[in-house]
Amino acid sequence: MAKKQIAYAEAMTRIDEILERLRNEEMDVDRLAAEVKCATELIARCKERLLKAETDVKKILES
Repeated sequence: MAKKQIAYAEAMTRIDEILERLRNEEMDVDRLAAEVKCATELIARCKERLLKAETDVKKILES
């Protein structure tokens, strides 16, 4: 997955879609590793966005 800006909501939607395919056993074994890698990268980006938002909110509240 290329490093591009993706909205938090879109990333969460994509993670949910991947999880749903895994839960419903719709995931082809040949795509499993790629999908897990994609989900891991999306989760990391979401964490970054949340940490940045937390930092920004703290700065605003401290002003």
